[in-house]
Amino acid sequence: MKYADWLNTRGLEYRNDVLYFAGMNTLDIVEKYGTPIYVINEQMVRERYKKLKKFVNSEYKKNQIHFAVKANSTLSFLRVLNSEGASFDCTSQGEIFTCFKAGISSEKIIYTGNMFTEDDFEFAVKNDVLVNLDSLSQLKRLADIYEKLGKEKLTISFRINPEFGAGEHIHTITAGKDVKFGILEGQAIEAYRKAKEFGFENFGIHQHIGSGIINAYDYEKPTEKYLNIVKTIAKTLEIKFEFIDFGGGLGIPYQPKEKPLDLNVYSKIVIKPFLELLKSEDIGEPEFKIEPGRYLSAESSIILTQINTIKNNGYKLFAGVDAGFNTLLRPILYDSYHHIIPCNKKGKEKSLTYDVVGPICESGDILGKNRELPELNEKEFLAILDAGAYGFTMSSTYNSRPRTAEILIKDGHIHKIREAEAYDDLLKKQIIPDHLK
Repeated sequence: MKYADWLNTRGLEYRNDVLYFAGMNTLDIVEKYGTPIYVINEQMVRERYKKLKKFVNSEYKKNQIHFAVKANSTLSFLRVLNSEGASFDCTSQGEIFTCFKAGISSEKIIYTGNMFTEDDFEFAVKNDVLVNLDSLSQLKRLADIYEKLGKEKLTISFRINPEFGAGEHIHTITAGKDVKFGILEGQAIEAYRKAKEFGFENFGIHQHIGSGIINAYDYEKPTEKYLNIVKTIAKTLEIKFEFIDFGGGLGIPYQPKEKPLDLNVYSKIVIKPFLELLKSEDIGEPEFKIEPGRYLSAESSIILTQINTIKNNGYKLFAGVDAGFNTLLRPILYDSYHHIIPCNKKGKEKSLTYDVVGPICESGDILGKNRELPELNEKEFLAILDAGAYGFTMSSTYNSRPRTAEILIKDGHIHKIREAEAYDDLLKKQIIPDHLK
């Protein structure tokens, strides 16, 4: 794919050497709204969801796509997906609360937490949210909460750890014997047997092997193991499943030369074996569920940031910007790559190699290392791409820096959807005891 075409897949293009995003001039955006700032392309969010939904529908119509809220929990973002018919995957009470505030109903939510507290269970049961258990020990505690609250038991699901994991970084691999998530094969039958004993009558099952998977063949071994576990549980306990959830992890090509995830291969590895299982075994007519996060959100957003310092220390060049790992944590946390491009290329024939660095007082505050860019100057602007997943949700106030604003572009109009924090916001919840006043 040509570089310009790759940019265009993200709603980006240069017009007379000025960068446009979602049809809007990025220089006009920064002049009006300042930096750093998150900019979201609403049309792209809708297009990504529709494309994936159409593909899954073509394979098996009884399906639900649950957006992984941990990737992007901005209210307006969630409302866009909700309006398209998406369901949602939550990992905490806070994410469920946010979904409710976005107008999302409880039947569209699956709660896949880990290390659940009693308060977690009470919140879910009171609000009729389906819980996907992560440990056999959690089952009795959840059943007791249903009894305590006098609530009818909903469908129960367990997260299976198939022992084969994959992901962009060791910290994003969520399957394997030494990983904290899920129930291993040896406990799976016992988990569902006990669920029946506790009075649960409807059952789902779930797995999630990791995040940021770009090679669909990484799903092959875990899918084979997972479906064998599903078949064994169904046969042994005569269980019919309401749904079979394959989790998320669908990655995107962060680098221009990377190939995107091949959905046709994904279908061959995941969906086709699922369909074959339905034909060969009596396990009911389950929904097919997946839980993409970045696949729907990452490419929809950029960060615009201003260059404040060009430093040549005699060994290398640094382009210092006003966004740091307080704005985008992924590069320091996962050694992740985010493509960085200038907002204005006018009169720039020469290219130089820079480390693009932030203002945080840490040597690891590097947003892009050894990046070849047109010669940069102080007060110019850069765009950091593919920031819509695990961008704002991982941002922080480290170094006492307020979090940035977010804006949404829709049909040539810009909507502010989050105000930038002020310094007073950093102190709002602090209380000084009388003896220090």
